Amino acid sequence: MGKRLVGSSGIEVAPLVLGGNVLGWTADEVTSFALLDRFVDAGGTMIDTADAYSAWVPGHTGGESETVIGKWLRQSGKRDRVVIASKVGMMTGLAPDTVTAACDASLKRMGIDMIDLYYQHKDDEGVPLADSLGAFDALAKAGKIRAIGLSNFAPPRIEEALAAAHHHGLMAPCAYQGWYNMLERDKYEGALQDFVTRNDLAMFPFYSLANGYLTGKYRSEADLAKSVRGVRSRNYLMGKGVAVLAALDAVSAETGAPLAAVAIAWTRDRPGVTAPIASATTLAQLDEQLRGLTLELSASQVEHLDQSST
Repeated sequence: MGKRLVGSSGIEVAPLVLGGNVLGWTADEVTSFALLDRFVDAGGTMIDTADAYSAWVPGHTGGESETVIGKWLRQSGKRDRVVIASKVGMMTGLAPDTVTAACDASLKRMGIDMIDLYYQHKDDEGVPLADSLGAFDALAKAGKIRAIGLSNFAPPRIEEALAAAHHHGLMAPCAYQGWYNMLERDKYEGALQDFVTRNDLAMFPFYSLANGYLTGKYRSEADLAKSVRGVRSRNYLMGKGVAVLAALDAVSAETGAPLAAVAIAWTRDRPGVTAPIASATTLAQLDEQLRGLTLELSASQVEHLDQSST
């Protein structure tokens, strides 16, 4: 299993990222620790979290995922084996003072000195890009972050961010995190994909398993009750969702790999993609996803999946 560079940052990661949105939420602390251990021991390297995880849960305020990761890092002693990615701005915006304080809070929750990849979680058009990137640049110079990423930015704003960084002599973003999977290819393919590849940005797709639909978990309306997030898959039950599952079933039968691994392998090897992000709430789910680290699909299998998802 080869590692991949995160743009021009010099950071190398395995081609699957563990999504931390469920840690401290649908995965309790004990389960979270087990998932993190299994992921790293299987060769995984990057853990993705955010200061907003999981503020949407009643009684939570955000930072719960980072807190769990911090406890695990202290207990496991595996800090030197992982690349930590976190984000700021979803709840608070990207004013420089806010970014600085949020970064310090994230570092404290995780008990680390440096965040390896720090994202602007959502575009904040009320703050000039030179100002928000200037705050990130200052954090990098202070040794608190290693590299910069953007998430949920429209392509023109990504271009503006790179131009602002160049014009003001600031550290430029090296990574982009966005929505992409077999059922929603148009969210990345086209202008955004062209821009990412042309500018050597690392692309980290979220929702890479379409909220679990691409694992085969939700095949009927009744299946949606299997998870608190099941309702998000209702739209996938119609349209090309059925055809995509049929293609995944066929490739799974040929390879002996679970559907999740097939979907991850397909996404992993799309142009510009560095590593898809997937979360798991059980070790069984994670083990299926980990097969996607090394699964190699044949040209005919990729073509079959392409045709079903076009």
